[in-house]
Amino acid sequence: MMQQQLQTMLALQDKINTLVNENWRAQKFPWYRAIWVESAELLDHYGWKWWKKQQPELDQVKLELVDIWHFGLSLELQQGSPETVAMHMQKELEAAQRSPGDFRSNLEAFTLNTLASKQFDLVGFAQLLADVEMTFDELYQRYVGKNVLNRFRQDHGYKDGTYVKTWQGREDNEHLAEICARLDTAATDYSEQLYRALAGRYTESTATLV
Repeated sequence: MMQQQLQTMLALQDKINTLVNENWRAQKFPWYRAIWVESAELLDHYGWKWWKKQQPELDQVKLELVDIWHFGLSLELQQGSPETVAMHMQKELEAAQRSPGDFRSNLEAFTLNTLASKQFDLVGFAQLLADVEMTFDELYQRYVGKNVLNRFRQDHGYKDGTYVKTWQGREDNEHLAEICARLDTAATDYSEQLYRALAGRYTESTATLV
């Protein structure tokens, strides 16, 4: 199951990176820097100010972890094909079983490792998932959903401003969450099912606006 999910996510990341830049591997973009910046945003959502009362915004924390995962997958893909990389990642993740710990300290360690190595600290990331009790299945569902939505927006006029983000009084990400809840995430064509369902609802909802 994990191997299939990893291959799916890596293939999706490769596809969207190629959409942005066909030669993205050769460009050697500073993905590690994006992870560093996202980590700071993540800490803000979790809370770190000792002079005021703060509660972790867990849904936002998980969304930031998914964003970091996008950049982490891009770094991992620099090492080879989705199939090869997935095997390596699975071994690391299975060996990195962790118990919940101090999220703030673990995030700082993860960020330091990222900056020092300019690579993705997969073991450190697995620890962050454990800290907020986010399963790999949840990571997969959230990642695929975000990836499909990003691709869908691009395909439907996001760049030229013709895309309609709000349908029937709700934003597209709300429709996405509702569709995700109805689909089988274990299906091998989960991302394709999600895209088709999103496209069908979008066409039906926006037809009345024309």
